[in-house]
Order: sequence, then structure tokens, then C-alpha cells
Amino acid sequence: MKARAAVLVWLCVFLGCGEASKPAAKTAPAAPAAALQRGLITNTSGVESGYVLFSPLLSSTTYLIDNAGRVVHLWQSATSPGGDQILLADGSLLRLGRDRDFLHFRTGGVGGVIERLAWDGEALWSWRFASEQAVLHHDIELLPNGNVLALAWEAKTAAEAAQAGRRADRIPKQGLWPEWVLEVEPQPPSGGRIVWEWHVWDHLAKTAASESPGKLDINADSPKPSVSAEELAQLKALGYVPEDAKAEDLESDFLHANSVDYNAELDQIALSVPRLGELWILDHGTTSAEAASSSGGKRGRGGEILYRWGNPAAYGRGGEGEQILMAQHDVRWIPEGLPGAGRLTIFNNSAGGREGKWSSVDEIEPPLLAGGTYALSPGEPFAPRAPAWRYIAEPRSAFFGAFISGAHRTANGNTLICSGPEGRLFEVTPAGQIVWEYRNPFVGNARMADGTLPQPVEDDEHYAVFRATRIPPDHPALAGKVLAPLEPQPEIAEKLAE
Repeated sequence: MKARAAVLVWLCVFLGCGEASKPAAKTAPAAPAAALQRGLITNTSGVESGYVLFSPLLSSTTYLIDNAGRVVHLWQSATSPGGDQILLADGSLLRLGRDRDFLHFRTGGVGGVIERLAWDGEALWSWRFASEQAVLHHDIELLPNGNVLALAWEAKTAAEAAQAGRRADRIPKQGLWPEWVLEVEPQPPSGGRIVWEWHVWDHLAKTAASESPGKLDINADSPKPSVSAEELAQLKALGYVPEDAKAEDLESDFLHANSVDYNAELDQIALSVPRLGELWILDHGTTSAEAASSSGGKRGRGGEILYRWGNPAAYGRGGEGEQILMAQHDVRWIPEGLPGAGRLTIFNNSAGGREGKWSSVDEIEPPLLAGGTYALSPGEPFAPRAPAWRYIAEPRSAFFGAFISGAHRTANGNTLICSGPEGRLFEVTPAGQIVWEYRNPFVGNARMADGTLPQPVEDDEHYAVFRATRIPPDHPALAGKVLAPLEPQPEIAEKLAE
């Protein structure tokens, strides 16, 4: 257990955890004590009606369950999840899959394949975007026009990193993997056309970070910790890195963006960037050429960062004690018609910092102006100074997801939370009361082509879930569908197959 704890601490730092003081926390009633129980834990009258969609990380199956914890539908794929899955209006499933034959860019969150499966499981579209130069990772988002937004890493050599201003002692031999956001037009059955793109590499600060809040200071990420031979061996045993990995191989993913969301009303994109402890907002109302510049587009700023929040030190307008987001995941706008509409929610994985191992779910109200830009005073960081709402367990240590995970607002004002590493899904009221809880009982036996596991696995982590989504009963995908519990229910494995 000591070795496992050391690896989790290393993962936390690797994915962007920092040490910072926090605003006053809101406490909440404790969850039921059911650490070893799997399946349905709690189901009360205060829960949002409908279903929950999720995919265990080590399984190629996506499940739709009712509030009684019964599986009412499932989709079977040929790949384990590379990140998120989305239920479309026609009943098909859009998902990011992990290309099992792709063994480059070996770190957490690699995907490589976007696929769409019909309600009955028929493959409707499968697009592979994975090479030694670039690969899809972590998250996708469906746009109103039917195109798909996706995150990708692109490879930059050590020489390119040095030329861009990266400190020499922070450049691994294999270079850096900066973020690339792309919009792809599906061309079934296996094609895709990139119709828009944004590269963070086009927006590196040439002046002091405080004078360029719309650009990235290429040295703003926290230095990665040294990795001992024992810790590296543990990471290999967890399947998190390949067998031939060296310590310096883990330093290229210097931003590790892990979620993308889209606001159609604003035509803006939100990203979670955990290695900086920040969320970013970008203007999607640009051409690709404008997105590579600092002018043009709906806001006249091209592809510069319109808004950033969570760690003002990343752009030179705050000290380390002002960092709030740490290793965070799943930034989402709250949709119109829901309580808190227009605000952002985010799963703050290591909210405790030096205070201890605990997580929070934070709700942020950005200082949005009428023209779709964000207020920023000279020399000051972006507002707000603290979350508008926060969920923290009592005791705080009862809720901690060191990596993956997510949360989003439901129609009745509750918040559905996925504490990913343990596969714990639960819903809380605005007052912090747990009204529904379910612990994923399903495991899989997904393997990469070299036989390694696609994600970290130890103890209860073989039940891990990247993200979960509440599906309302009036979702158009469910119209006319039979949603009775499957008979028999899917088999539950006692442990991961060897």
C-alpha cells in the first residue's frame, strides 16, 4: 500500500497538482459508509429522474443504468474508452476509443479513434487519428452542425521547444507535446475532414506573462518531480507507461488538457489544463487562419485565450498561494434552463493541496461582458476570487479522486459527480446532501497490443470510470426505446482477469 500511495502522489503531481491555500470550504453531510459494496448504494426521492451513462476504463462496454442501478441498455465496442462518450439524439453513441495498436505518446488519456455506434451496436463511423506526430486524447464534443471537437497532442522536437523559449533543463530528449484542438467533419464509414483547428503553439508569450494573459508562458507549468527507479517500476506495473519508458519520457506532456466543452450561444470552447491548474476559454468564431493569430474572429482576439481561471501565477498575476484548481477535470458550461446557467462546473481533483488528499466540485461565474469577452483589470487576475458554489465532503478525505473524474449540473439543480478512480457515481443537492450513489461493479480485460493495461490498475481502481453523464427521461434518444432492465443483467466479475 505504501508503494501505491507513492505512485498516486506522483500521478497527482504529474497531472498538475500544486500546493495552495483555498477559500473557505462548504461542508456537506457524509456519504453512507459502504466502501466495499458495489452497485446501488443510495436511491432517494431527491434524485434527478432518468438514467446514467458510463464506460469502465478497462472495458469495451458502455452501460446505461436506471436509478435503481439496473442496466437497461449497453453498447459493445472493439476498444476500451479513450475518454468521454455522448448519447446522440438518434440513439447512437459517440465515443472516443483507445486504439489498442497505437503505442506512441504513452501516457494517460490516449485515444486515437472516434467512433459512432447505433443503438443496436452497429458501427456507423470510425475515424482514426493517431501517428507518431499527433494523436487524439481524453475528450470529444459534438457541435450543433454535427461536427466533432476533439483534443490532440502534436509532437514538437527538443530543438523546436528550445527555439520557442522552453528552458533547457525542462526539455526532454523527445521534445514536447503541446495541445491541438480540432474540429472534424465525419465522413462515414471511416473518413474525417478537419475543418477548423487551434494550436496552443501559435500563442506562446514573447513578453512577460503578466503583459500577455492571452498567451501561454511556455515555462509556466510546474517542474515535474524526479521519479525513482522503484516508482517508475510501479508505473509500469500499473500499465500507465510502456515497459521501455524512461523517466524523461514522462515530461513531454507539459499541459495535459483533459476536457473540452462548447457553448453554442457564445461560440466558445472551454478547456481544462491541469498541468497549469487552469481552465481556458477560446473563441471558436474564427477561421483556422484567425485562430493561429491574435486578431480577427468574433472577439477580435483571434486564437488568444479569452479567459483563464484557477491559477493566476500561470500568467504572472498572482502568487502560488492563490492557486485554486489542481489536477482538475471535466470543465463544462451549465446549459440554459438549468440552475446556474452560464456558469462553469469543474471537478477539482486535488483541491486539498498541502491541506491533504481531498477533492471538490467547483462552480465558477466568469466575468462575461456583453460582447462575449471577459472583464480584466490592468495588473489583476481574472475574476472571481473564489468559486460561487463548492461541494466538499465531511470529512473532506471521504471524497478524493486523484485523477480522471467529472461532474455536471442536472435539471433539478443537483450535481452528478463521478469520482473516477474508484468508479463512484453520486448525486448531491445544492446543500451537499447525497441523494443517489452507485459504485461501478463492472470490470473488463482490455489490453494494448503489447499486453499492457491501458490505464492504472490496483486495488479498487479496476472499477475506474473516466466520466458519467445523467440522461433525462425525455432525451430524444430514448423516444420509443424499450428501457426495461436487461434479463439477465450483465455478468459482474469479481476481479480483473489475469
